Amino acid sequence: MTQTRRRAPRVTIDQSHLADLESLAEGAMDRSPQVADKLFEELSRARIVDSGKLPANVVTIGNTVTYRDETTGAERTVTLVYPREADISQNRVSVVTPIGVALLGLTEGASFSWEARNNVTHLLTIVRVEPGMAKA
Repeated sequence: MTQTRRRAPRVTIDQSHLADLESLAEGAMDRSPQVADKLFEELSRARIVDSGKLPANVVTIGNTVTYRDETTGAERTVTLVYPREADISQNRVSVVTPIGVALLGLTEGASFSWEARNNVTHLLTIVRVEPGMAKA
């Protein structure tokens, strides 16, 4: 999850999820310190808004997001969820994973660098954000 010289895209977080996200980051410190640190970093720089004022095109818990790898052109659609609801076979990605943290709070059109497990850096772009499953 390294960043290139690109400026990090803006992040917007739903106030109703903030305490849970902070708690999850705290809990992840022992088993996934890099992910926990990145989640804390994203939360610290995020614009926090009331649920009713969160723009519909922002990736938040429960939303379905389609993103494109700008190198390969491949698109992937996932739903961002809390860890207890994660199921990769159902394309439900935990917010406490490297890609989950990277997607959280971004808007349609935002691009970001993301380092995969094989240490290859990809430029990913948010193509579409849709309301998904009911928000927990």
